Amino acid sequence: MALNQSMVVAQRHGVVRRRDPLYRAVTRLLAVSLTPVAALVAPGRARHTACQWALTLRFPAEDLAGLTPATRAAFEAARTRALWRHGELLGLTSGHRDAAAQAALYAAQVERCGSEELARRWTLPPDESRHVAGLALDVRPSEGARWLEVYGARYGLYRMYDNEWWHFEYHPDGRPARLAHPAAAHAAHRS
Repeated sequence: MALNQSMVVAQRHGVVRRRDPLYRAVTRLLAVSLTPVAALVAPGRARHTACQWALTLRFPAEDLAGLTPATRAAFEAARTRALWRHGELLGLTSGHRDAAAQAALYAAQVERCGSEELARRWTLPPDESRHVAGLALDVRPSEGARWLEVYGARYGLYRMYDNEWWHFEYHPDGRPARLAHPAAAHAAHRS
C-alpha cells in the first residue's frame, strides 16, 4: 500500500486533477524535444530513451532499482508505448522493496487494521510480497493504471487485486488469476 489515503480516496472516486492533462502534454512535448539528443546517445532506441528521460523528469522520486531486469524492461517498454501511442503517463510509486521495508509496511498496516488478517487484505509480509522479489509495481496515475490494465498483457504486466487498482506484477508466462485482495492467495493455499 504505497499510496497515501487521500490519493486512494480521490482515485477510487475517479477524480482527475486538473493539472494531469497538462502534465501529460508537457511530458510528451519534452520527450519529443529530447528525441534528437536521444538519437545521438542511443541510436535505434531514441524514442525509448527520450521517453525514459522525460518520465524521469516528470516522476523524479521514482526508483526502478531492484526490479528484476525483465520486470524493468517490461515496465519501460509499456510506459514508452503508453506515452508515444496514447499520450498516457505511467509512473512508478513503488517497485522493489527490501525485506526490512516490506516488514515495516506490514507492521504498520497490522497496527492500523488491528489484526494480521485484516492487514493482509492490503499488505503482505516480506516472505509473500512480490515487491521483495522485484516483480511487483505500484503505478500511477489512475489513468496510467487503466492503460496498463488494457495493454499490460503485451508486456507480461497484470493487475493482481480487485482492491488495488495500482498494483501490477510481472508474469511472463501469462495472465494469473485476479484475486479480490492480497490475502486471497494465501487463503487459497491453505484450503
